[in-house]
Amino acid sequence: MKRVTMADVAKLANVSKSTVSQYLNKRYDYMSEETKKRIAKAIEELGYQPNIIARSLKQKSTATIGVIVFNVLHMLTTQVLRAIEDVCQERDFHVIVCNTDDDPDKEKKYIEMLRAKQVDGLIVFPTGRNLKLYERMVEEKFPLVFVDRMVPNTPVDAILLDNHKASKLAVDHLVEHGYERIGMVTPPIVSHVIPRLERIEGFKHALVEKGLPVVEEYIVGMEIPYMKEGLEKLFSSECPPQALFAINDLTLMEILNFVKENNIKIPDDLALISIDDVSFANIYTPSLTTIAQPTFEMGRKAAERLFMKIDQRNEDRHQILRFSPTLIKRESVKSRI
Repeated sequence: MKRVTMADVAKLANVSKSTVSQYLNKRYDYMSEETKKRIAKAIEELGYQPNIIARSLKQKSTATIGVIVFNVLHMLTTQVLRAIEDVCQERDFHVIVCNTDDDPDKEKKYIEMLRAKQVDGLIVFPTGRNLKLYERMVEEKFPLVFVDRMVPNTPVDAILLDNHKASKLAVDHLVEHGYERIGMVTPPIVSHVIPRLERIEGFKHALVEKGLPVVEEYIVGMEIPYMKEGLEKLFSSECPPQALFAINDLTLMEILNFVKENNIKIPDDLALISIDDVSFANIYTPSLTTIAQPTFEMGRKAAERLFMKIDQRNEDRHQILRFSPTLIKRESVKSRI
């Protein structure tokens, strides 16, 4: 079957090939509505599909970006992705999404694959363990933006939550309601995951500000599959915490499973606050007090910063942009005063 060409569209619409090209590239400045309608009708009748590869070579752009996430199951990830896609739709760009499971080897392979496909830029939730690769992209001035994490001493724009403030909101709210023994549940404490370290630092600092001791035994830092064991050890102690602060949505799920299996009543036996305003927070019984991240604003800003770099409107200095969290008060914290 003969491939339909731009010349075929031009002939049927009774216009020049250059006019069809202008139409396809949405350059309508001197094009009448009648001409646009004829071209659209010809494209539909002929079933014309533009040659994307040839077009990319001519324009030196694939109109595609890559987004590399460390865990697509996080609520943060899915909402940020949605916002990025919205911005890309406005620009007629496509998005390729890759999930690394926080594995630096997978991250390296995905970066190399996407660059081989000549994507115009990358938005990366970095593992933090491919420094040479990040540095090479910076040296080559390849459009790159980090989300949720930054990599120290690497001059790349980063979009993050104000993690210290998020922890402070949780501690302050619990202390105001009379809680003194406050625990924190987090994935493993590792140096390359900056937000995790910031949330722990913010948690400890907020306790000290309120005149409360930092009890290291109350900080459960374990991989998700082993978190239940850590919680069992914590709550079998002589003086378990009165409240828990979950560092993210996946950690929250482990806590909820644990309290259900052990008949611990929220908030009567244990108060609970989590970062990430999960979709079921307001319908869970009791409803869950959470600290919301402005995920859609973060995703939109990440895409906007990337397109600034793609459009070669680079600023001399990179920016670390932090977004403010919001405490959403519900029923999983009750007053002990």
